Amino acid sequence: MTHLTTGTAGKVSGTTTDANSHAGEHTCDGCLDRRTLLHRAGGVGLAAAGVAVLAACGGSNDPGGSAATTPAGGGSDGPLAQLADIPVGGALSADDGAGNKILLVQATEGTVTAVSAVCTHQGCEVQPEDAELRCPCHNSVFGLDGAPVSGPADEPLPAFEVHVRDGAVYAGAA
Repeated sequence: MTHLTTGTAGKVSGTTTDANSHAGEHTCDGCLDRRTLLHRAGGVGLAAAGVAVLAACGGSNDPGGSAATTPAGGGSDGPLAQLADIPVGGALSADDGAGNKILLVQATEGTVTAVSAVCTHQGCEVQPEDAELRCPCHNSVFGLDGAPVSGPADEPLPAFEVHVRDGAVYAGAA
């Protein structure tokens, strides 16, 4: 068994003794033995993991869902996209000018709506896929109106206000 001690000059010195000569003897006040250290480290690790899981599973604090319409934009006055770039019966990923990821949806020709591209399950970015909106993280599927169709997400994607003018889509009400 090796015992390490620190002298007054800060140097560490060690001595080797027979493993049985100090069995059961503990001479260091305030020292942690290996078992206590592992228990404490495990408890801290478990607590950190618990906080991470709770943060990842946190949902909206809005008990009524996310049915309210949020104005899009605020960062620029330019168009979010051209109407011709949004597939009819589909959607296009965009940024609303204020840093929010949104999906511009043209369910019927000439009419554009917008929903948040942030999944209401765990915050992953929802992607347009044909005539639906799909979250790649946990396979939640939303309709073009933002309503949940399948998967773990059970809250709709929040709507954003947009309007069409001169063949382009702009943030906010007309």
